[in-house]
Amino acid sequence: MFDNKNKPTGLKRIYLASLNSFRAFKWLYQNESAFKQEILLLIAAIPATFLFNISYKEQVILILSILFIIFTEIINTAIEAVVDRIGLEIHHLSGLAKDLGSAAVFISMIIAASTWAVILL
Repeated sequence: MFDNKNKPTGLKRIYLASLNSFRAFKWLYQNESAFKQEILLLIAAIPATFLFNISYKEQVILILSILFIIFTEIINTAIEAVVDRIGLEIHHLSGLAKDLGSAAVFISMIIAASTWAVILL
């Protein structure tokens, strides 16, 4: 049973939360091909920002737009995991939840592409 009064605090909480996050990143990289592709996009985007005659602020905005895609992908994967945990049977609300998560990733890609286009053009 979860004990809400006996939770770690301070640096120990931050350390334990970091371990959980790194475990999640490892799982994502091993199991989600979209996450791998988006990480590769980020790895390519970071040095690419140095090729353009843009300010450091614009470089940061471009990189953050790619990180936003990764953030959205993580939320989408979390939704999918929860839906699958509840049940694997076909249900229209389960499909809707997964479709909405996918739509969120799609919108984040439009935001990133638009951001790159506006800054670079």
